[in-house]
Amino acid sequence: MRDTHGFDEFYRATSPRMLRYAVALTGDPTEAEDAVQEAYARAWRRWQSVSSHPAPEAWVRLTVSRLTTDRWRRMFGLRSALTRRGPADEAVGAPSEDSVLLMRALRQLPANQRQALARHYLYDMSIEAIADESSVATGTVKSWLSRGRARLAVILADLAPQRTLEVHDV
Repeated sequence: MRDTHGFDEFYRATSPRMLRYAVALTGDPTEAEDAVQEAYARAWRRWQSVSSHPAPEAWVRLTVSRLTTDRWRRMFGLRSALTRRGPADEAVGAPSEDSVLLMRALRQLPANQRQALARHYLYDMSIEAIADESSVATGTVKSWLSRGRARLAVILADLAPQRTLEVHDV
């Protein structure tokens, strides 16, 4: 029998906070619930080592972050691009409010526009590389990017409150 002493209490104390975190990452309550459920299932299977970790909640939070990132990559079909470029050298912190709004806006675009924008701007892929990977003409990719940017501008204007940028002298 697995010794899960303390897991139930840990779960009850941390799961509401973890679910809020996952919703912020994904922008989708269903995806967030799936990621949190999987993270806690992994923690339960490894409870002996997780419970002795200096920060068990951080362990679960990191697992949620990785799961949501993996789902995001699969959603945009970017796993192959990441594999070719190798792992990131630096740790990634929690997303900013702007990042969350951008993810919500991207979800509203057609898949081809969303994928083209993500490949072009997140992975610095050229229009030609995107066209090659998508098996379409470069003009098609240019159209996806143009239409995607235009639609994003409209969506973000609706999602984001009006903001003013403050410029401070340094």
